[in-house]
Amino acid sequence: MAIGPVFGPTTPLTTAAPTERSDAARNRQLLLDAAQQLVRADGVDALTMDALAKHAGVGKGTVFRRFGNRAGLLHALLDHSDRKFQAAFMFGPPPLGPGAPPVERLVAFGRARLSGIDIEGAMRRSAESGEGGARYTGAPYNTLKAHIMMLLRETPVHGDIPLLADILLAPLDSGLVMAQLATGSYTIEQIGDAWERVVRELAPATGQ
Repeated sequence: MAIGPVFGPTTPLTTAAPTERSDAARNRQLLLDAAQQLVRADGVDALTMDALAKHAGVGKGTVFRRFGNRAGLLHALLDHSDRKFQAAFMFGPPPLGPGAPPVERLVAFGRARLSGIDIEGAMRRSAESGEGGARYTGAPYNTLKAHIMMLLRETPVHGDIPLLADILLAPLDSGLVMAQLATGSYTIEQIGDAWERVVRELAPATGQ
């Protein structure tokens, strides 16, 4: 998903910057947190520049200066969500973060990813649909893939690890998940249960 730079496994979350730039980054994050709250409460259609300005308690001009237009806001919000998810699975508490057995971390990863799709799926599907095969060579996808590959290598699983990581990521595709939810045949919990069964059969917990 080409939505701007997303840090990789070796990129620091923060870097030294002048006070003004730190303040600007903090204010931008506050706006994106407010936008995320709006989407979770009322859906992506409720996220407008006016609504965000009102919710965040700032002038509309501030929102436009930060993001340019609604499309810029949506892309920035997806990047913001990806960064928070990456921070959670790389540095957060277990079982999603370090400290839990690799299979439990894989299960938690899938369930957390599905939860994010349930909330932000419409935005994510729209962003991904215009990328075609390019999304699989970009930093966001490959950061997720690298994480799964790392966890798989900590289990007794055998085979082509990069290919297995792609296979495990496929059921977490936002377009597929949104289509499954739209039919009413499945819930996020059911999809998450299926993900867990696949993970546990592929990478048994023995030998951890």
